[in-house]
Amino acid sequence: MSSESQRNFDDSTRGGVVDVTATFAGVLLFVAAGMEMLQGVAAIANDELYAAGTEYLYKLDMTVWGVVHLIIGVLSLLVAIGILRRADWAQVGGMIIAGLAMLSNFAALPLYPFWSIVVIAFYALVIWALSVQLGNQP
Repeated sequence: MSSESQRNFDDSTRGGVVDVTATFAGVLLFVAAGMEMLQGVAAIANDELYAAGTEYLYKLDMTVWGVVHLIIGVLSLLVAIGILRRADWAQVGGMIIAGLAMLSNFAALPLYPFWSIVVIAFYALVIWALSVQLGNQP
């Protein structure tokens, strides 16, 4: 694409929508990463917080779940920074990390259902925003 047509795209309404959507996705992923890290630290610090009287299929030690959520949170944070800096790899990376985070939170639904549903919703919005952004690029 020539620099002239790129500049026209950047000045267009479509270019503005792509820019706003990218910022929205980055900020939302940043917030979701924070929630994911809080969930991980809480599970690591206090095993009894989530596991009180629950029987479910995915029976792992809460410390393991905490570490998984913490790692996903840190990766989400790094990808969010990449999205906000407009790195090329960050859009696809954001969708992959958001998908993994949704799966891990789905597995944690029996432990803390409301929190998991909120985090899943945040990651679903991230995937939507990144998909819209990818679809609107020249």
